Amino acid sequence: MHDKLRALIAQLRLHGMAEALDGEIERAEREAIAAPELLYRLLSQEAASRQERSLAYRLRQAQLPWRWSLDTFPFDRQPGISKAQIQTLAGLDFLRRADNVLFIGKPGTGKTGLAMGLLREACLNGYRGRFYNAQVLLDELYASLADRTTTRLLAQMSRMRPLVIDELGYLTLKPEQANAFFRLMDQRYNRVSTIITTNLDLPDWYDLFDKKSLVDALLDRLQHHCVTIRIDGPSLRSPEPPATSSANPSRRATKANPPMTVAP
Repeated sequence: MHDKLRALIAQLRLHGMAEALDGEIERAEREAIAAPELLYRLLSQEAASRQERSLAYRLRQAQLPWRWSLDTFPFDRQPGISKAQIQTLAGLDFLRRADNVLFIGKPGTGKTGLAMGLLREACLNGYRGRFYNAQVLLDELYASLADRTTTRLLAQMSRMRPLVIDELGYLTLKPEQANAFFRLMDQRYNRVSTIITTNLDLPDWYDLFDKKSLVDALLDRLQHHCVTIRIDGPSLRSPEPPATSSANPSRRATKANPPMTVAP
């Protein structure tokens, strides 16, 4: 019966239950566990295994370039960011409201780290999002025009929740790329959340896209339901200043560890 059970579990692809089967049966025999409890424990193992595999899949699909999280973000080194505001965003209510998040700041101020942290938090809570470098996204949109897959690509990107577009800045754009980007934002408008990081303030977007009517429509949709965070602070890429102390380190060490004396 044990072999039949193992074969049936494998046929049904219950991988979590398969891993726990032998140990749980041995425990049931040793502790005289009733059949309902044994079944419950096996099903719990299967549920936990599926949740773990689902999370791993979502993180792979998100294509986060680094394993950054909000827990490791150096808020103490960036006074230009409100930790309380970021923690509120980490509650993910903005995703449920389909609000956008816009991080504006100079290079190195932590925009990408915060966007990645929010995307990771979304993945941990069952959402399926994606991280894109802005240039890579625009290049993919442009390439899709050649093989006429733009509609399908836009449909895929319009389901990502959230979609992170990183480093929307000093790019060289073709008119077709600007138009495709507007189509993407239009399809996502008021349906799903987009997180954008940029070193350009909004008035500079007119120079980036070089089409006033398009930028007017783009900003109108982007800002309608949007949390805009301007980071006015130092670059986190600068080395941390060394810790200072008023006491003399060598003198303090001497008092704590007096020199050893050697017996004659």
